[in-house]
Amino acid sequence: NRREFISTAAGALALGACPVAAAARPEPKFIWSYLAHFGVNSWKDVPLETQDPDMEEKWLTRCCADHVRFDEPSWGRLSDALAKAGCNQIIIDLAEIVVYPSHPELAVKGSWSVERLRAEIARLRGMGFEVIPKMNFSACHDTWLKEYHRMVSTKKYYQVCADVIKDVIDIFRVDGKPPRFFHLGYDEETPGHQRSFELAIVRQGELWWHDFLWFAKQVESKGVRPWIWSDYCWHHKDEFLNRMPKSVLQSNWYYGADFDVSKMPESRRPYVQTYVDLAKAGFDQVPTGANWSNDTNFGDTVKFCRANCPAEHLKGFMMASWQRTIPEEQEKGLAAIAQLDAEVKKW
Repeated sequence: NRREFISTAAGALALGACPVAAAARPEPKFIWSYLAHFGVNSWKDVPLETQDPDMEEKWLTRCCADHVRFDEPSWGRLSDALAKAGCNQIIIDLAEIVVYPSHPELAVKGSWSVERLRAEIARLRGMGFEVIPKMNFSACHDTWLKEYHRMVSTKKYYQVCADVIKDVIDIFRVDGKPPRFFHLGYDEETPGHQRSFELAIVRQGELWWHDFLWFAKQVESKGVRPWIWSDYCWHHKDEFLNRMPKSVLQSNWYYGADFDVSKMPESRRPYVQTYVDLAKAGFDQVPTGANWSNDTNFGDTVKFCRANCPAEHLKGFMMASWQRTIPEEQEKGLAAIAQLDAEVKKW
């Protein structure tokens, strides 16, 4: 049958952007989302040269590499499990996975063609998922931009970023309609998160706002709603709540086990309190949990936000396992999906 056909690689490639595969445009009213890492060159500043082979190997193993690290059989098992779990939205973290038409120099060995990515989007949509693009433009997580990562806030940087955003929206367009959301990342742009980088880049004050609002405009001008990680609010609460446009969908995140703000160290309280602050300020949000550090966080995130966030602004939940889509990290991903499934059934 059609579902079996498009679930195969050959079927997906044959369908590509076929109208039959794209006919249904699932837009869940309440989001149960899973963050899937297709590209992973987002967590380190790449060394230009090194005399230490062991050091180079450590960098390449986890953080940045000159080739795609994505296993299709592993993703097939994960996506099947997501469909059975009641997940209705998949966010694809793109990074280096595709050859961007406007900037093919960003590709690595094994980067997919546009046609191949479109085929995968069609396959996932055929399984009932809404598929959303994510590209991280935080200066802490944009190593996938290669040399342009070191040109933040320059004329060339803005041009490249505008180009690839347009590319991605065009790739995810279905029947002439753009994706409903575009996740811009924008998390952890702090000195502390870059203390081991060869080059640390941190936008602050007006420059942070100028660049973020510029990115939001790039997306909104194409009919797409911007989505952002909300952790800038942790240390800039009043500024964030007053200046952040309500049109931007928020995802605060916290991966700890303790949700009792009154008992938390003062430095950690904003991680949880931001869910409440965003709710009181009237922001739409999709709170994000994980099984990164424990197995209770996602369920506790749902419980806390359900009790503290008004339903009209609580748009769903996201599970972010932060596992690469490779065989050795598949079990952690499957465990995350099981936790998501448990909360869907409770809901």
